[in-house]
Amino acid sequence: MAKKVTKKKVVKKKVAKKKVAKKTTKKTTKKATAKSTVSRTNKAGKRDQETSVKLSAMAQGIVTAVHSDKEPEMDVPIRAASNTNWNAKKGILEMGDSVGTRQLFNLGQARKFMQTLLHGKSVDELLQADKTLSLRGMFYKSLHTIEGTKEKTFDDQTESDGILEDLEVSLGSLREELHIFAKKRGTMVGNITVVDNGDEINCRKMGSGGYAIPSICEPEVIQFKDVKAKFILHVEKDTVWQRFNEDRFWEKHNCILTEGSGQPTRGVRRMLHRLNKEHGLPVYCLLDCDPWGHYIYSVIKQGSISLAFESSRLAIPEAKYLGIRSIDFERCGLSDDVKISLNERDIKRAKQIAAYPWFEKNKQWQKEIKKMLTNGFKMEVESLITKDISYVTEEYVPARLKAKDWLG
Repeated sequence: MAKKVTKKKVVKKKVAKKKVAKKTTKKTTKKATAKSTVSRTNKAGKRDQETSVKLSAMAQGIVTAVHSDKEPEMDVPIRAASNTNWNAKKGILEMGDSVGTRQLFNLGQARKFMQTLLHGKSVDELLQADKTLSLRGMFYKSLHTIEGTKEKTFDDQTESDGILEDLEVSLGSLREELHIFAKKRGTMVGNITVVDNGDEINCRKMGSGGYAIPSICEPEVIQFKDVKAKFILHVEKDTVWQRFNEDRFWEKHNCILTEGSGQPTRGVRRMLHRLNKEHGLPVYCLLDCDPWGHYIYSVIKQGSISLAFESSRLAIPEAKYLGIRSIDFERCGLSDDVKISLNERDIKRAKQIAAYPWFEKNKQWQKEIKKMLTNGFKMEVESLITKDISYVTEEYVPARLKAKDWLG
């Protein structure tokens, strides 16, 4: 005789199956997360080993020279406009092949030679201890008065930072690979979840402050998940970012909203670059109508002269300049109150930017810069507030995006 199967037993079996499936899914997820963490750790470890080998090779070259009764010296790639090439095909700035030789017994180079070795020693200690230091920390770590003199190893942090960049290009290693980070500057909010050093951060729920973009945004530290945004709107200043965040622009237009507090740091640029390359998110820049806003856009798009060796991981050739534009004074019906007269420094800088190879043959940009110079004044994004508090978020940017009215 067939057993009678009750409705309750069927329900219990289904519930039991669901519980087993749920446990299996959790185990699989944990294994995948653990595997991913191990993979990132292995990559970081291998990278540190490679950096240590480069440092040892540099030091060994100097020791070998001393034992051979030769003058110790090192080659340092030149970080200047004269050694920067514009790669039109890639749309980025690249560092050339010119190098300068730094010699110990050359009075004009001995100080920098000593500083380079001091920072090299500090970097090696960081790698061995598996710790990081800030740029400011590196300055203090190598700061002392040279025995028997009143001379300090570094006069200020600017001098220290320059030597660290020399060390980067000499070793062919990025600052992050030297375990050095810069001060955090820049904020993000929007339709994305990031995993920062293992912690999941939902950028949709960041309140009025937003997520502080870290200095190091490499894949070993930052991963992206649940990326639902369609584009990135990058604004120049926190004051403008606050307006967009308060008006929930990112939610209404399904985007990611970032700001760089003026000239964006490497961390901010790296974050934008990765989101653009890894997730195909277009980057639109809302910047001031002045030579400095134009320069910020140029750096985001093509890279900078001083960091040309990093352009391939920082520059975004497809980035668009959304505004504010010289024609907006008439187009938006703004008052004379928003005009800020161009000074001699502004005019000189504008002409320099117009002569950049990547702007020189761009008719749109030549027209834009010429119009600004003809106007004789510059304008900030905040000038749009004279129309209405939310004019920039509710009318200006939506209209520019809809009409695809931007400069490339």
